[in-house]
Amino acid sequence: MVSGKQVRLSRITESGRMLCVPMDHAVSTGPVKGLDRIYRTIEEVELGGGTAVLTHKGILKHMPRPPRIGHIVHLSGSTSLGPDPNWKVLVGEVVNAIRLGADAVSVHVNIGSRAEPQMLEKLGRVADACDDYGMPLIAMMYPRGENVKDPSDPKVIAHVARVGAELGADVVKVPYTGSPETFRAVVESCPAPVVMAGGPKSESDVDVLEMAYGAMKAGAMGVTIGRNVFMHDRPRSIVAALRRIVIEGRTVEEALRVVQG
Repeated sequence: MVSGKQVRLSRITESGRMLCVPMDHAVSTGPVKGLDRIYRTIEEVELGGGTAVLTHKGILKHMPRPPRIGHIVHLSGSTSLGPDPNWKVLVGEVVNAIRLGADAVSVHVNIGSRAEPQMLEKLGRVADACDDYGMPLIAMMYPRGENVKDPSDPKVIAHVARVGAELGADVVKVPYTGSPETFRAVVESCPAPVVMAGGPKSESDVDVLEMAYGAMKAGAMGVTIGRNVFMHDRPRSIVAALRRIVIEGRTVEEALRVVQG
């Protein structure tokens, strides 16, 4: 028997793997390169072979046509101009994302920040609503805030991943720990599938591809890479290269040929 969550998860993955490009950053930082013409960039991701994009509800609402790949609606928001950018508040509801035709929703939680209790409460409530409606939930779990001494510590990242799974997320997104060995420990200690966050903009395509390769080698379900795709001079090419690694199981060298070709 197939559930609604399984049907929707199949729309944001391929062969059980996810290659998602988050594009929710304009709420936080404004319409930076690649997000200033967001519908053009979404088309580049589609043509490159991504499995999903992630945006706020207004982007899906105003799309000039229905998306050709999976679409995840982000329910959290804050701005760099506000009093506490780490405090992500709810800016949407699961039922509204369903009305818009979204295939999944996501929530951002910064563990270690002063507003952690409020964000955890909202994560739990959204997880329950997603279970009620058969909607997949991706929890973006970050060690970020006043009480986090080392946000790249694998033990800390394993902790925040576990929090997301424990509170009901179907997929947990966390930063990469720097090596397949340490990231494998995160994946293996998390009951829910794990996807890797892309992190800050890199100057090197090789670094991005090696990070994705390491995450997949560690057993991740996939990758969610934003700035290193939408700010790239050739978004379609870097998505196609990432597809070689994430979906097709190719090497970094094989993937790099797509970008350099």
